[in-house]
Amino acid sequence: MNAIIHSGHRGLEGLQYSTCPTPEAGLGQVVVELRAAGLNHRDLFIMSDRTPQDTPLIPGSDGAGIVVEVGEDVKHISIGQEVIIHPTLGWEHTAEVPVVPGIVGGPSHGTLAQYITLPASNVLPKPEHLSWLEAGVLSLSALTAYRALFTRGGLKAAEHLLIPGIGGGVATYALLMALAAGAKVTVTSRSEVKRAEALRLGAHQALDSHADWNDTMNSDEPVDIILDSIGQMMFPKYESVIRPGGRIVMFGASSGDDLHLPIRSIFFPQISLIGTSMGSREEFVQMLDWVDKHKIRPVIDSIYPLQNTAQAFERMEKGEQFGNIAITMH
Repeated sequence: MNAIIHSGHRGLEGLQYSTCPTPEAGLGQVVVELRAAGLNHRDLFIMSDRTPQDTPLIPGSDGAGIVVEVGEDVKHISIGQEVIIHPTLGWEHTAEVPVVPGIVGGPSHGTLAQYITLPASNVLPKPEHLSWLEAGVLSLSALTAYRALFTRGGLKAAEHLLIPGIGGGVATYALLMALAAGAKVTVTSRSEVKRAEALRLGAHQALDSHADWNDTMNSDEPVDIILDSIGQMMFPKYESVIRPGGRIVMFGASSGDDLHLPIRSIFFPQISLIGTSMGSREEFVQMLDWVDKHKIRPVIDSIYPLQNTAQAFERMEKGEQFGNIAITMH
């Protein structure tokens, strides 16, 4: 089969479009012929940490396709079934949080290939209203957004959500999901184009990330929840806009891990700092139900054929995309 394989170098230099053996289904597994896949910033992080001594890896966590082989002891899944991939491995129940979730695409082989072998529990029926491309980019980002907003953040209708750094997959899903839940949504971006696109999708306000938010945000509408994937660069700005008793849900650290903040700014206004990452199979099922109920469609930034995946990652690395970057296998 054709696949994108990472080996030999750190980062994008290690990517190659090559051939490798088509996988087979073992006990409790299925083989999926992929129709589309999606890119995530996680892929970039994994590739940047790999060394030339590491075993070659097929990256990619998002994908959708057709079941072409069913292994022994697999029930309720049949050859020819259209499925979407749940990317988190071994995390069945929401309450049983693993130390570090296992994820398709590192250390196990991922979705940037024509075929993939998976545990049968990691494939579910594809939402009928989604195209192959839309289903192919949904899984990881939408699951992360769903858990962050609802399981961990407890978002309710009419609450005010702030999404700094709109543009990536998780942020755009969070915008669409929060609007469907009846929340007010404010986003920020350095890009005027991205701010305009967020407003087109329904955001109530779109602020320049580096402006004084107090000058443009209504003072009588403080923020209830901040969905933070940036970390140290933006964190000092949150204190001035979040209401007492508000929640900051953290799922990334694109500007760095180290935070320096006055502790009193957290405990006097009783701010909750909440960590989250990925999601369980239970939440994946809930997310698919939510997406189907509200007929949410992913925002697709661009589409690349499998052999041009390196160029697709270059676009992501530059932060140029708004929404998800899709990879098509045919």
